[in-house]
Amino acid sequence: MLKALIFDVDGTLADTEEAHRMAFNAAFHDAGLDWYWSAALYAELLAVAGGKERLRHYWRQTDPHGPPPPDAVIDHVHALKTRHYTALASALPLRPGVLHLIHEASDAHLPLALATTTTPANIDALLRGPLGSDWRHLFAAIGDGSTAANKKPAPDVYLQVLAALNVPADDCLAIEDSHNGLQAARAAGIPTLVTPGTYTRTQCFDDALLQLEQLGDLAALRRWHAAAFAEGSMT
Repeated sequence: MLKALIFDVDGTLADTEEAHRMAFNAAFHDAGLDWYWSAALYAELLAVAGGKERLRHYWRQTDPHGPPPPDAVIDHVHALKTRHYTALASALPLRPGVLHLIHEASDAHLPLALATTTTPANIDALLRGPLGSDWRHLFAAIGDGSTAANKKPAPDVYLQVLAALNVPADDCLAIEDSHNGLQAARAAGIPTLVTPGTYTRTQCFDDALLQLEQLGDLAALRRWHAAAFAEGSMT
């Protein structure tokens, strides 16, 4: 029985990755770095979860034999990036079907949760427009980059949300857009629906319960979840 929906944020609730890429490049300019992340390069860098982790990874690529990047520099560039991203995110629409699904689930008293490793500021910038400034009241649990010890594909944020919901993993459905997110949810034992975004369409989703171009209605999600277990397709 489906007892909770757990949403990823970036790429799942909204197609955010291009805004992230633009924000990184603006931050590089502000910081005086001669870096530029093309769309193709950024698609590769998305294999590294977390903005700061992505910056460190790229720094090591550009200077493999040099010293590791100072934390203060990484923090500074990431703060600049967050400032640019929050300005861009406030104008981003939610993906088709997302708003309807959130309101339908809320009206049906089905608990909703967020399991993301992005920052609280990024989540607020994205959701306060379409869901209102009090958007947090729609979610029974929120796990984010400030609370998860390890980023996806580690299951930490999902385990944290499951504990807050106090619902068995098998009775939840995670909704993700990326391979890293799918791996994180499955490592926590949660059946997962994948709705790929612009930057993740070519990734592997073999472990997904279902793959959809966009989200449908709550009744359909309940049927898919129940059918998967009735057929023994998820363990």
